[in-house]
Amino acid sequence: MLRKTLYLVTVVALCLFTSCHSDSTATGAQRKAEPVAASPRQVRVVSAAEDTIARGTVATGTLAAEDQVVLSFKVAGRLSEVAVDLGSWVRQGQTIAQLDATDFRLRTKQAEATLQQARARLGLSPEGTDNRVDLERTPLVRQARAMFNEARQNHVRTVELWERGLIARTELDTAAANSQVAEGRYLDALEEVRMRQAVLTERRSDLEIARQQLLDTALQAPMDGAVRQRHASVGEYLEEGAPIVTVVRMHPLRLQLAVPERVATTVRLGQRVQVKVEGNSTVYEGKVTRLSPAISEQDRTLLLEAEVPNEHGQLRPGTFAEAEIITQAEARAVLVPASAIITFAGIEKVMIVEAGVSVEKRVQTGRRYGERVEIVAGLELDDMVVVEPGNLVGGQPVTMSR
Repeated sequence: MLRKTLYLVTVVALCLFTSCHSDSTATGAQRKAEPVAASPRQVRVVSAAEDTIARGTVATGTLAAEDQVVLSFKVAGRLSEVAVDLGSWVRQGQTIAQLDATDFRLRTKQAEATLQQARARLGLSPEGTDNRVDLERTPLVRQARAMFNEARQNHVRTVELWERGLIARTELDTAAANSQVAEGRYLDALEEVRMRQAVLTERRSDLEIARQQLLDTALQAPMDGAVRQRHASVGEYLEEGAPIVTVVRMHPLRLQLAVPERVATTVRLGQRVQVKVEGNSTVYEGKVTRLSPAISEQDRTLLLEAEVPNEHGQLRPGTFAEAEIITQAEARAVLVPASAIITFAGIEKVMIVEAGVSVEKRVQTGRRYGERVEIVAGLELDDMVVVEPGNLVGGQPVTMSR
């Protein structure tokens, strides 16, 4: 009986303890489940504002040299000097290579001597430069004219004597013949002097050719540029026109682009072109200088060329380039900081603030302009956009700062 009484007391005590513990635990859980008011999060915001931007179309192309020329000598000879090599910068008029000029100097002296001889035959000073010749004052013509005048006067006197019956007919005929012969010799002298004049002109041309060939032994750069390739070495005997070096003009460069047919109508001569190349963060400015008159039937593109300044030689011909042709210099667009864009699974959105609460908005972005991004759709002007939202979610209370 005592055992049963103790057992009942123990069971009742355990039940009371368990009930009290359960009530205490439930009360704690209820306290934890009670909602706690969250404190507003401070965020930095900017207004979605409209600004002026430059719109354009992007194309890829290749930079090419404005001019490229293979330099060679106009005369044959042995190469005695090459002053440049691959990559050398040259200036217009700079001597690039030189032939052995010994033979050309001798030919020039020979031409000078023959010219002096031709001048002397015309009665001119051998060392003079005046080539004017009076035919009647040349020794050859003066002599022939004197003989002609004498024979003519003798013929006149003979006629007078024959008319007076003082001489025979044969003497008259002889005098007439002598006058005609003297006249012929006079005319021949005039022709001879004219021929000597022609020879003088020829000798003068020979001297000019010899002097020009002597100058042509020095090869000069026709333009500013850089040596792309060297073709000959010192000591080689070169024929006329043998390649020596290839020079390319480095400033400006020619950018060849192809734009789709759908934007071809927006491209005009003189439009700005912004050029970027691989491995170089600099944006180079150029302008459209040439447009093809027709659309290519193969790929439906319009071929154009832009001129890109390259005064310091930072760009190289043959480089692949990406260019933007500015087709609209002043366009209006809504811009926000690039740090405000949230991208997840290909979806772009921003967080804005309305009535003290963050609101998520899906947007469509355009091009990036430095630290700002164009918003094509999804935002209204003056929307308060959160900058660097981090883990901010929609519906969260916020306080704004600028």
